Amino acid sequence: MKTKVFSLIASLLFTGSIVMAQDSAETEEVVAEESVEATEETEANKLSISGSVDLFYNYDFAGTNNMNIPVSFNEGQNSINLGMANVILSQTLGKASFVADLSFGPRSNSSIGSGNFHIQNLYASYQLTEKLSATAGFMGTFVGYEVISPTGNFNYSTSYLFSNGPFQNAGLKFDYSFSDRVALMVGVFTNEWDSYNASPELGMSGIGAQLYLAPVDGLDIYLNGFSSSTRTVADITAGYQVTDAFYLGLNAAWADKKDQYTDGLATADQAYTGVALYGQYALSESFALGLRYENFADTYKPTGDNTLEESTVNVNAFTLSGNIALGPLTVIPEFRYDAADTEVFFGSKEKEAADTFDSKSATQATLAVVYAF
Repeated sequence: MKTKVFSLIASLLFTGSIVMAQDSAETEEVVAEESVEATEETEANKLSISGSVDLFYNYDFAGTNNMNIPVSFNEGQNSINLGMANVILSQTLGKASFVADLSFGPRSNSSIGSGNFHIQNLYASYQLTEKLSATAGFMGTFVGYEVISPTGNFNYSTSYLFSNGPFQNAGLKFDYSFSDRVALMVGVFTNEWDSYNASPELGMSGIGAQLYLAPVDGLDIYLNGFSSSTRTVADITAGYQVTDAFYLGLNAAWADKKDQYTDGLATADQAYTGVALYGQYALSESFALGLRYENFADTYKPTGDNTLEESTVNVNAFTLSGNIALGPLTVIPEFRYDAADTEVFFGSKEKEAADTFDSKSATQATLAVVYAF
């Protein structure tokens, strides 16, 4: 009898130990899962810090002292030149997020009307629903193919389309994602571009929209438009990853900017059209070549009592760039040739001193280094 009672007690104790062990294991598993989720949430909520620094050497074969090719950020002749240093702070907490992009240097100052503020982007967003978000602030423009930061471009020198279009738009926008392949943005913006504040007499009277389409894998298409009382632009950008190594890009635009040119009391509007094609091929994991071809037609349209006649300058620009990846550092050797249908470039330093254009072409070589972190 004692043996049976002992056997029964031992059995109960053994069973209880198994149950306790299972409960303990389940508890540990739940705690571990909660710990992982808490860690992931903490990681997701951390303040992110990124940015870049860049500098370059530029040589114009005409030997000019001043900028000979009138695009953005390529000032400086026969010298090491500074680009900019920018630091990007961003964070997402729940449905809210913000981005603050602070920049310093010549490239920064040339891209902002009030350069002393040194702010490229400053905006906050809120996810209203799973598909709809609202963003307000000062934002890098949605128009065009190229961007201010050299980390976002394959070529170091910029296109005419980029240089004549908007750099930033300040306002309020709404983004709606219909699916992974279709999205729409609409917004109200300041009447003019590249300004933190709206002019009091013009206010938030600009309207902008962007339609995103991805009809097939590897192809991204953006249809962009902006209109206000002072300027209008219609723009398409597209990129297609043809193979793992070969990429094709496109930018085409038409724009009309009122009173863009002033000469004493005379004013003139600027109208331009252009198309830029981008081809890039990765020869290895650390080296790629890219060719940009651009045709740009710039029209001077006199207004009011301006006695000057309407005129158009047509430019074809070819830019061959290499990208050499050395970890976070990218070295960009570049050769650029621009040709126009009229004399709009300096052909020699002597002519530059007399402030007269005497050449239909300009050639430049650049060596840039860009460090991203």
